[in-house]
Amino acid sequence: GGWAIAGIVVGTIGFLVAVAVVGYKLYQRRRARNAQNRLSSAIKKGLKESSVKKSVPTRTPMKHKATSPIAPLGRDIGSSSPSTPQHQHPELDSGRRKSEVYVEIEKDGQTPEKDESMRERHIDEKEQKLGNLYFSVEYDTLKTALLVTILRISDLPQRDPSLGGCDPYIKLQLLPDKKHKCKTRVLRKTQSPIYDETFTFYGILQEQLQGITLHFVVLSFDRFSRDEIIGEVIYPLQGVDPTEKEISICKEINPRHLKLRTQGRGELLVSLCYQPAANRLTVVVLKARNLPKMDITGLSDPYVKIYLLYNGQRIAKKKTHVKKRTLNPVFNESFLFDVPYNEGLQNISLEFLVLDWDRMTKNEVIGRLEIGSRTTSQQLHHWNEVMNCPRKQIAEWHKLRD
Repeated sequence: GGWAIAGIVVGTIGFLVAVAVVGYKLYQRRRARNAQNRLSSAIKKGLKESSVKKSVPTRTPMKHKATSPIAPLGRDIGSSSPSTPQHQHPELDSGRRKSEVYVEIEKDGQTPEKDESMRERHIDEKEQKLGNLYFSVEYDTLKTALLVTILRISDLPQRDPSLGGCDPYIKLQLLPDKKHKCKTRVLRKTQSPIYDETFTFYGILQEQLQGITLHFVVLSFDRFSRDEIIGEVIYPLQGVDPTEKEISICKEINPRHLKLRTQGRGELLVSLCYQPAANRLTVVVLKARNLPKMDITGLSDPYVKIYLLYNGQRIAKKKTHVKKRTLNPVFNESFLFDVPYNEGLQNISLEFLVLDWDRMTKNEVIGRLEIGSRTTSQQLHHWNEVMNCPRKQIAEWHKLRD
């Protein structure tokens, strides 16, 4: 009788152990399948984001009362003369004097999603001219207002007909403060557009004039893609006296030369920590130093985008805040990325883009950095340290590249 009872107990224990083993294997299989599904959906999402071309909303200029927070009372600020009627022109309007002032309004510090690669023309500066910009400047002492009239452009370069011809418009801002911004209407399929639009900037004191620089950016409108930057004109008011009479100016349009290719791209300090148990990678963007001067004011407005790559495909992204007017920004921002289950870091890499935020044009890429198993030299060394020392924050400086 005792042996029978012992046999029953042993059999029961064996059965329970077998059930537990089978249950554990089923649990592991289900967990692996769920992780693979999450990875597949993340990769599909990344592929979809990279393949779908974002459409640009129709650029309807915003009608606004003034380009300055200071304005005289009792007068419609947009008017260039009291007799000019207030009405809105379509984009294809003929070249007569406008009564509205178009102001771009964007929340300070906002970094809208913009294409990192500037679609600027690769024009041989010595062989091809970009045309001439004609404008005039006048100062109204009684109203403490600066009046800038954009007259016309002559001899814009011929654009590829397959791209839809040249549909030029002009953006204008006052430097160094960048508080006053406006733009003309778009004129279709022309290489010599006539605008004849006057923009009135109120609240400009006469003693401030010598420190102001006019910055014109000439662009070609594209309804289905990013507007193309043709060139720019920079005109300092130092040594100019527009208080006596209206001054007419003709300036040659120059290629965008803000990106200084002769100097380095600067360096980025990042800290990485791999947590295998949680399948997470912590990325801390600490700071950058010696960034190139991307702005006319001699400074940049940098921020950083971080992409998580799986087998070279972007599957997740994050970004820091914008740091205004600095070449040595301090970010100190931490980000968490989920890495694929049971993958480790063998097929994972990180891509960093340091960009210069600009509300007038597209955000320009200052420099790039990739850290991962497919990289070389210092980047690969940093990545190996992170893999070999899990749960430990490891920080290193890296040089940014084109």
